[in-house]
Amino acid sequence: MNLSTHFTLAEFTASETAARLGIDNDLPTALAATARETCEMLEHVRSLLSKLAQRDVAVQITSGYRCLALNRAIGSSDSSDHVRAQAADIKVPAFGSPLKVCEALAPHLSTLGIGQLIHEFGSWVHVSTRTPSNPVNRIITIDRLGTRAGILAAR
Repeated sequence: MNLSTHFTLAEFTASETAARLGIDNDLPTALAATARETCEMLEHVRSLLSKLAQRDVAVQITSGYRCLALNRAIGSSDSSDHVRAQAADIKVPAFGSPLKVCEALAPHLSTLGIGQLIHEFGSWVHVSTRTPSNPVNRIITIDRLGTRAGILAAR
């Protein structure tokens, strides 16, 4: 089942950790509309990055929806946007590094429907449809030094 043109329910809920631990990570029906909104945001991300690259680039979801049990199993916060189907961790190798993806997305958050953009550990990009209450948390980098405002090279 597709949640949007290029993103399926299966990839939005896929988790090797859930499979390994026997955790049911099925998307609750009540979150289906939210998941579709998140995937529509990802469609906007894909479109912009493809335009900037002047070729079609695929966006790979490495983590989308996470049930609370899965979220806790990976050590994430109960308040994570993933639990509400409002976030996805992505990679776009055909466009470039996670840093390059973040730098390309940062000037376009509002038009893309991105509420929060995080460059995480130099390894992936977190995008969420929910805008944090504290504006300084809208665009951040998280790495071994902690959380810093802005899109920065990971250390």
